Amino acid sequence: MGDGHGMQGDGEVTGTALETSLRAHSRYEYARGSGFAGLARNPFQYITMGLHEDLDEATRLATREMIEFLVTDKGLSRDEAYVLCALAADLHVTQAVDQTKGVHATIAKSIFK
Repeated sequence: MGDGHGMQGDGEVTGTALETSLRAHSRYEYARGSGFAGLARNPFQYITMGLHEDLDEATRLATREMIEFLVTDKGLSRDEAYVLCALAADLHVTQAVDQTKGVHATIAKSIFK
């Protein structure tokens, strides 16, 4: 799950954060047959990630994963999924501190209600 950070800006600019002990209670669910190991969910969002040495490529990977999820899980066409990402997906730099850059794409679950 990672190490506990009491405070750290988005993007993990350096290797330093306000480190703290962490005690967590977590619940993990595996959606059999979903095929999306790179998909995370919270109560409000679907989240996909892209990791690559190049930040542009990490962005493309996160976006492609979201498009694939929308096509496979939500039944959208590729064109519809691409347009929905352009209108409603938010991209965030997950990490910039080391050689591998990270980007995550989020889309609100409320769109599908």
